[in-house]
Amino acid sequence: MAVMSDSAVDAADAALDEVASLVPLLIGTLDTLAVIARGLHPPWLPELIGLIGDQDATLAEALERLRAAPPPPGPGTVRDQLGEAADLALSACAGLSEAAWSPAGPGAAFRALGQYTRAVEVIYPLSGVLPVISRWFLSPGQQDDADLIERLRQPPVPGTGVQHVANERGTRGGFSVYVPEYLDPATPAPVVVALHGGSGHGHSFLWTWIREARSRGLILATPTSTGSTWSLADPDVDITHLNRVLEHIRSGWTIDPERMLLTGMSDGGTFTLMSGVTEASPFTHLAPIAASFHPLLMMISDPARMAGLPIYLVHGDLDWMFPVELAHEAYAALSDAGARVDFREIPDLSHTYPAEENPLIIDWLQDR
Repeated sequence: MAVMSDSAVDAADAALDEVASLVPLLIGTLDTLAVIARGLHPPWLPELIGLIGDQDATLAEALERLRAAPPPPGPGTVRDQLGEAADLALSACAGLSEAAWSPAGPGAAFRALGQYTRAVEVIYPLSGVLPVISRWFLSPGQQDDADLIERLRQPPVPGTGVQHVANERGTRGGFSVYVPEYLDPATPAPVVVALHGGSGHGHSFLWTWIREARSRGLILATPTSTGSTWSLADPDVDITHLNRVLEHIRSGWTIDPERMLLTGMSDGGTFTLMSGVTEASPFTHLAPIAASFHPLLMMISDPARMAGLPIYLVHGDLDWMFPVELAHEAYAALSDAGARVDFREIPDLSHTYPAEENPLIIDWLQDR
């Protein structure tokens, strides 16, 4: 067994010290970016961006120290991935600062926040190495669950984790899947199929749901629409796509037939309703978020399907794209058709994704 020299030990210790210093700053910055993304209402943009304060400068200084420290012996994966994630978080902060006073402010802010999602993706593999990051990738209600934490410390079951099936950014018609690292293929698991918004992509939308899937033992799939958005004019196109995703999951895993959730944001929420109320839909529960609604939708719904269908409807009072009145109409029409609708009207929500609803949606999925 090789013995490390004193200088190598010192280098390793210095690198570990800088990693220990950078990780909480990186996580804190990512948390702030998530708060900005959740609260992004155009009139509030300057105030929200002010939440960054000096976090970006402090993170940049810690990143500089990490890169200046002598590299530790062996592969540099941890240091390199933390550095890449910090660069992406800093890029998001810089883009938001520019967006605060840009004529294209909200659009520029949404683009800048895309770097946040990339940073989250980059550090996820470190959840198997650094306990603080593993805990960060759990829902708040499960972060102190000792049994869950212990299961996540074990070697992953083969075939689990994140997979992107023909779903790299810039492509259409693929899908991403996450299977919790501890899940036994023979154990029936709830499945969540989550649909991105009109300008989104399944590769990125996966990270909106990763904490709940990892914490609660859910199989998660995030398809990308075959066209630029979901095929609202010809639903069969993307309905066929969703069926392919379910076939892929069933080829390796066991789905709980009583807990099959279809959910989505904006156009994804609209397609959740449009496809989910039809007779052939395989999904047992629907959760449209910030969706549009038209009464003609009820003409394609199946009366037998609607009777008792559990629907979790979420909409923000501040939604500037699809006014909340549409959700009121949807609630009335779906309820009149016999669906069991839980309507969550959120006063401070604009046309953004309310990640805090995810644990509540899963509680509802398990109870209904």
